[in-house]
Amino acid sequence: MVDAQKYIQADPTVRAVAEQKETVWINPDYLPFSVTDGLCQLVVSDADIADAEARLARFAPFIQRCFPETEETQGLIESPLADIPQMQKALEETYGCAIPGRLMLKMDSHLAIAGSVKARGGIYEVLKHAEELAMAAGKLSVEDNYAKLADEDMKRFFSQYTVQVGSTGNLGMSIGIMSAALGFCVKVHMSADAKQWKKDLLRSKGVEVIEYADDYSKAVEEGRKRSDADPMSYFVDDEKSVDLFLGYAVAAKRLKHQLDELGITVDEDHPLIVYIPTGVGGAPGGVSYGLKRLFKDAVHCFLVEPTLCPSVLLGMATKEYEKANVHDFGISGITEADGLACASPSSFVTRILGNLLSGDFTVKDGKLYDYLRLLDRSEHKRIEPSSCAAFAGPCGLLELEGSKDYCARHGLTQEKLANSVQIAWATGGRLVPAEIWDQYLSTHMD
Repeated sequence: MVDAQKYIQADPTVRAVAEQKETVWINPDYLPFSVTDGLCQLVVSDADIADAEARLARFAPFIQRCFPETEETQGLIESPLADIPQMQKALEETYGCAIPGRLMLKMDSHLAIAGSVKARGGIYEVLKHAEELAMAAGKLSVEDNYAKLADEDMKRFFSQYTVQVGSTGNLGMSIGIMSAALGFCVKVHMSADAKQWKKDLLRSKGVEVIEYADDYSKAVEEGRKRSDADPMSYFVDDEKSVDLFLGYAVAAKRLKHQLDELGITVDEDHPLIVYIPTGVGGAPGGVSYGLKRLFKDAVHCFLVEPTLCPSVLLGMATKEYEKANVHDFGISGITEADGLACASPSSFVTRILGNLLSGDFTVKDGKLYDYLRLLDRSEHKRIEPSSCAAFAGPCGLLELEGSKDYCARHGLTQEKLANSVQIAWATGGRLVPAEIWDQYLSTHMD
């Protein structure tokens, strides 16, 4: 157990977080990218990310064959990048804040197959595992058309093996749906925070869902334990997986392509500011890492967490990393943002982002539904409550002292901010059933 009182007394931001106030933590260890580049390359290199891109390209024919919704993109799983000027105006008017530049929504909420950002890392890791098994058995080579993996004999081959994962919901859906499509036996260990509709959807795909009355950490622990006991089982470890991280990192080059198509420049005078909701940290960590490798000091990456479960913030602010648990700080960890309900953060991500992350905003649960309704009214777009946490970033950037000071120290002048692109990264929502949307839209909280 971490000595929370020591950090609460020493750090005003940690104190505010422990009091469950909306705030921002600015990373005191943030460094220019040129300083951190060499060390980061030793952990995850540009070559590693390129290898992940190539693997996803090899699997495109299989994905297109199994998931007709990807035919238009020829098996590429990618999401829209949308301008949301009416939402920008609505946020400014509703919250009395100034949001300079161009506000956009990266709609990983609408990624094909799994309908969340987890479709990047989760699906990638399952595909890599399948490729390794098939190649080891002499059933596949890189020269083959990977569409053959959808044949019945390949499904029978994969059915010998089990894939397991611990999840609050969205990662389980990406792992479950893709593993089942390949023919794997799949077991998803779901925490108490997981929404019933996500469990129901997985079961409809033939996935075994194992439910726990405890939080995410317990689901991961039990899933890992059961998988380790079975030599034919593979565990997808959201807390430590480099393969998950690589799948998420691929998003950066794809975003650059979208920005290029829109004629949007990203450089010192035209900064990119990105806000990503985070739970254990894997998806936002991988996306942020990829963005920093590509755009370097021209991109500023912020995470956003609910005030009721700010585990990544606490792990990084205290440098206790995965040892930090929100419960030690008197925080319940129980939040409406089910996808962000992880009491302790990833050991891997909190370390690799140590010098790359700009900061971390916190947001109250009630605002998630307020943002959801505002986006629905202003832009006719729907993303799940967890995703809506991202809007706390652009609302708070020039309103909170910490982030205002960050802008001043890093040359984000009024002129540069006016030329900036700010991206709220939507992490889930496409698969939400209609009746659940009705519940979300009618939920009001303080």
